[in-house]
Amino acid sequence: MERKQKLTARELTVLASMLFGMFFGAGNLIFPVHMGQLAGQNVWQAIIGFTVTGVGIPLLGVAALGISRSSSLMELSSRVGRRYGVFFTCALSLTIGPFFAVPRCATVSYAVGIAPMMGERDSGLALTIFSLAFFAAVLWFSLRPSGILTWIGRIINPVFLVFLGLLVVVALFNPLGSIYAAEPAQEYSEIPFLTGCLEGYNTMDTLAALLFGVVVVDVIRGLGVKEDGAVAANTVKAGVFSCALMALIYVAATLVGAQSRGGLPLFANGGEALAALSSHYFGTAGGIILAIIVTMACLKTSIGLVTSCSETFCKMFPKGPSYPVWAVGFSVAAFLIANTGLNAILSYSVPVLMFLYPLAITLILLTLAGRFYQNDPAVYVAVTAFTIPAAILDLLRSLPGELGEALNVGPLLAAAEKFVPFLNLGFAWVCPAALGLAVGLAVHFYKRRRSVK
Repeated sequence: MERKQKLTARELTVLASMLFGMFFGAGNLIFPVHMGQLAGQNVWQAIIGFTVTGVGIPLLGVAALGISRSSSLMELSSRVGRRYGVFFTCALSLTIGPFFAVPRCATVSYAVGIAPMMGERDSGLALTIFSLAFFAAVLWFSLRPSGILTWIGRIINPVFLVFLGLLVVVALFNPLGSIYAAEPAQEYSEIPFLTGCLEGYNTMDTLAALLFGVVVVDVIRGLGVKEDGAVAANTVKAGVFSCALMALIYVAATLVGAQSRGGLPLFANGGEALAALSSHYFGTAGGIILAIIVTMACLKTSIGLVTSCSETFCKMFPKGPSYPVWAVGFSVAAFLIANTGLNAILSYSVPVLMFLYPLAITLILLTLAGRFYQNDPAVYVAVTAFTIPAAILDLLRSLPGELGEALNVGPLLAAAEKFVPFLNLGFAWVCPAALGLAVGLAVHFYKRRRSVK
């Protein structure tokens, strides 16, 4: 009997919807709107930069996992070395799982969707009660991973898209002002493209892609496609469809943010801007609509992250705790961290992202280009070895002010700026990674030449 080679159009649509649903969470809502407000008349350069790191590289991440035919992020990152694979997989999983991304989902849901409706009655106790209910729902869905395609792809995500589409369409067709009327703020006046690229880091989607790809592969196999090449092809197709939808929403949300400057002030974050927009267009009902949009977005992403992280740790440590134990542990940890507050989570997540993103980007690009150098470990090792020190500099540069002063990183960064290009822009890793690639390729071709002799 001939094996199934591709998914039906309906299966592929639902799978792409599931992948989009896991990707599109807290940051995907608040960061584009805020970027639009800040970029003003430079909004298009910012959008292009944002889509590079917020859409393009995540798509390459899903494609890399599918094309490499790796069964896990651990297997893929172990091309650098077994110990590095354990370190990178743990660091990435915990960052986009219980330490930062999942707690951020709960706090954004509360701060944007619930707190504005409470007004002065807002309190720490209210956040605790809300986050407890939020993570109880996350855990309930996560303990049933076989139903993730149904829960996210067929139920939660469509509901979210309906409410988000309502807000965005009304705002776009009834603009508060022209996108070219507002002066760009901060770095968007000088380097809007690069600033947009860095803003895309905050979505964490490139990191998430390396974990979500595993979930997609498992779902595809569960739908009857077993052959590795066919699984890879369907993984890439699902990635293309989901990332195209993300790009469309990013553009719309950013334009809404830019237009809002015609009638609204510049807010401290995208959550406040979304709340003001909802109230402007829908009055009291706007708060309810926004609460549904944000909670649905964050809930589905949290389910995907807890599921992915739990499955990843089960595969990494087969003799360790079972899947339910990991799911419960991650949910409890995320609940505790969420109650430190949104500002604390955001301020400490940025330095970690500045460190992990270069390592993720280089791993993805090396995987996609692997056939040109036969996936020689020497190339992976060289690029990673040159990238890590530079990524540490990017981390130190983005530390919260008080912590940076306490660690006295100023003199080190001032000295490093004389020798490391683009450090002041947040891209210290680019030139060292390129140098590492040159060294790795030189070693590879030298070994090939010797083997021929």
